[in-house]
Amino acid sequence: MRNSKPIAVATNESAQSQAAVRWAAARAARAGVPLVILHVVDDRWVAKPVSWTGTLVEMGGELLDAAAGRVGGSVPIDITTKVLEGSIAGELRRYSGKVSMLVVGSGSAHLGGSLTDRALQVAAAAKCPVAVVGAVETEGGRGVVVGVDGSEESTQAIAFAAAEADREGQELTVVYAFRAPDRSIDSGLLTENLAQRIVDEEQVVLSESISGLGEDYPDLVVHEVLETDMEPAEALVQAAAGAQMLVVGSRGRGGFKRLLLGSTAHAVLTHLPCPTVITPIQRRKHKK
Repeated sequence: MRNSKPIAVATNESAQSQAAVRWAAARAARAGVPLVILHVVDDRWVAKPVSWTGTLVEMGGELLDAAAGRVGGSVPIDITTKVLEGSIAGELRRYSGKVSMLVVGSGSAHLGGSLTDRALQVAAAAKCPVAVVGAVETEGGRGVVVGVDGSEESTQAIAFAAAEADREGQELTVVYAFRAPDRSIDSGLLTENLAQRIVDEEQVVLSESISGLGEDYPDLVVHEVLETDMEPAEALVQAAAGAQMLVVGSRGRGGFKRLLLGSTAHAVLTHLPCPTVITPIQRRKHKK
């Protein structure tokens, strides 16, 4: 069933956020949902309201009017704007509960990557899927790529990616990457049969991850990629070069469960190959 909640996009008028607004507007038009353009006035560093706080809010409203004006004439959608005040990541997290997707632009170069800490925080904490869009737009990208690792979070990412690919008429590529034992280095530690068995077991994980997609989406073309020579983030960035969208779960089965954003999602966002969606962890209630 199509989600009728609006799509929200945050902007500060940087090149990256302007690209994010255009991407969000186009997606909202295709999905037939409203678009909300947000700007956050970060007022945490003042002890109490001062005279020029109102000026900042007013300037934020003007910024939003300009952003809405640029996309309003090109896409047939209902556009509203809203200025938020407070912590940027915190305010966007709170607002994310009202929308079907939150879109943000990638930041300037940071530690060799492409995102600022603030955008990473938004991707980690939001209650809905977060799309991160780079300054270089990828019009004409083909295919939806999703990363899996057998975890419940990646199962949820596959569900999102499959629905996206089916709705957009795109092919779906499911990538599972892990470092297989190096038979030359590990000779003496692993037998040939055991090394192959490890690869075979991971192939089963990949196949089980996409089981049922054919029944839910009979017209969807699905490609399986088992990558044994690259780390997951590297494999996903390579596979998604030129794609319409990359989808990654916020966390996988490895690492520390208390981290909101897993190492693979973090690494992918700092080397953004195309518009990338981070799907949140959806806690499931279990019967007692």
